[in-house]
Amino acid sequence: MLTKLGKCVFSGVFSAIVLATTGSAAPAANLTVGGKDFTEQQIIAEMTTQLLTSRGYSIDKKNGMGTKIVRAALENGEVDLYWEYTGTSLVTFNKVTDKLTPQATYDRVKQLDGEKGLVWLAPSKANNTYAMVVRKDNPKTDGLKTVSDMAAAYKAGTALMMGTTAEFPKRQDGLLGLQKTYDFEAGRANVKPMDLGLAYRALANKDLDVISAQATDGQIAALGLRVLADDKGFFPNYALTPVVRKTVLDAHPDLKPTLEALSAKLDDATMQKLNGEVDVDKKTVEVVAADFLKQNGLK
Repeated sequence: MLTKLGKCVFSGVFSAIVLATTGSAAPAANLTVGGKDFTEQQIIAEMTTQLLTSRGYSIDKKNGMGTKIVRAALENGEVDLYWEYTGTSLVTFNKVTDKLTPQATYDRVKQLDGEKGLVWLAPSKANNTYAMVVRKDNPKTDGLKTVSDMAAAYKAGTALMMGTTAEFPKRQDGLLGLQKTYDFEAGRANVKPMDLGLAYRALANKDLDVISAQATDGQIAALGLRVLADDKGFFPNYALTPVVRKTVLDAHPDLKPTLEALSAKLDDATMQKLNGEVDVDKKTVEVVAADFLKQNGLK
């Protein structure tokens, strides 16, 4: 017959055996990481997936979504987190048209989205703002230095063929607002929505005269392209930042230091390099993400 002490020892040994055979750790938390449909977003979604997987999470990655689709997915709980740009939330989601500093932009979207149950963590130094880009040795654009110069060319009747993403012509922080601020009309016949990768090739092949690019694109430097100065300061700051549903962050507070450690490693030069490795060097997103995490001690 077991003594009281013996029962405790037996119980402890039995529990240890059960834990050893069934696993002592709690089941991995399942999270869904969202992402948009261009290179930078594919890279950051993959880095987030690999980083959180290394921390014991089970990740379902859903990238390739449009801006409004991934935001709606975050709000309705289909996605738990993704990386958004401060300017996009300010203008597209919160309809704020005030000209704000980068810090004021972040503070405003943090407050407004916080009211919707979305938490903006610490922003990176990567500012993926829009940029109007031209190639060298094009008589139609060689004299253009600023967006005002481009606007003047359109108003003078110069037919500049503009390549854009599918979203850019429809956005207030895109072509709609740009035309209003700089007082010009590109004209529907001169605007060609397409995949941004195709736009770069079309510009290099002389099928386009100007494209709406993103400032951290690796192909700007690789192709020797020139960015027109936004002399009226139209484009907002677009700091790349992790955004998490509050209920998810409350349940998994470790997400904050984990994602902010990654955010702290990102700036314009870093994102240009990573984007270039995929778009120019043709490395896979998975390899680029894994190499970056290892090189920076995050995996």
